Amino acid sequence: MVSYKQLGFVNTKEMFAKAFKGQYAIPAYNFNNMEQIQAIITACVETQSPVILQVSSGARKYANQVLLQYMGQGAIEMMKAYAKEKGLKEIPIALHLDHGDTFELCKSCIETGFSSVMIDGSHHSFNDNIALTKKVVEYAHQHDVTVEGELGVLAGIEDEVSSAVSHYTKPEEVIEFVSKTGVDSLAISIGTSHGANKFKPEQCTKNADGVLVPPPLRFDILEEIEKKIPGFPIVLHGSSSVPVDAVKMINSNGGALKDSIGIPEEQLRRAAKSAVCKVNIDSDGRLWMTAAIRKVFVEKPAEFDPRKYLGPARDALVMMYKHKNQNVLGSAGKA
Repeated sequence: MVSYKQLGFVNTKEMFAKAFKGQYAIPAYNFNNMEQIQAIITACVETQSPVILQVSSGARKYANQVLLQYMGQGAIEMMKAYAKEKGLKEIPIALHLDHGDTFELCKSCIETGFSSVMIDGSHHSFNDNIALTKKVVEYAHQHDVTVEGELGVLAGIEDEVSSAVSHYTKPEEVIEFVSKTGVDSLAISIGTSHGANKFKPEQCTKNADGVLVPPPLRFDILEEIEKKIPGFPIVLHGSSSVPVDAVKMINSNGGALKDSIGIPEEQLRRAAKSAVCKVNIDSDGRLWMTAAIRKVFVEKPAEFDPRKYLGPARDALVMMYKHKNQNVLGSAGKA
């Protein structure tokens, strides 16, 4: 058993309490490799933002769960050294399992240094979701690990999580779910979606510039949930904005992304000022990383040194994460 406290992580309790009071959201960024984790730490130290490092079950398999533990520990040490170098404060960091689907996976993560886990029972019946979530909560809380549950289903595909259709969270179910499970935060479905292809063109309208605009988030559902469980931390999954510039860069350098439409950042900023204390962003990072790499491959086709294309990819990620912290989530300066 390796406690997250030994590695230097924190759980999400205090993070969410401060975020709720300060009307901002904690960024939850997924990582799979060294360059991504370097970019997250660099951007969040420079903007003095708390951050949640997210690992999906797919990323855990890809990176190797043993190596991942030491990558997490290395992120903490990098943060301390970089903060000292820059004369800045150290920032709080949580290590979170994104979309855990079994008790066994959550248990394994808790025992290898995760400070927070998500158990996603949203594809089960309401009662089975409660039973599974409660089982994870009871084990996690023995080790002071926080737990995120989910009600409602997001459409889209990302990593090993997929659904053809979305089901909005039912506000009338949240009180029973939270009280019976004991979860620390709740992921809800109000119109966000996994992946880069979140909406079909026919679902969107065009603005004055001819840009496709997706249907607005269901803030009415969010507001109703806030009334049912006032002060309770809410989480938004599938919240990448799918930046037009990144998509253009990919496609102009040999890519073939189609119908790539994300969540408008102004809607995410509005959500971050409410009970939404955590916003998950993964696809935007994948897009900018791919865009930067494709640009190098086209402009320098003889290049074969991974540092020469992964370095620019890392730089692009730093810029994106800083932008999200400062202009979208409002978490900059909140460390």
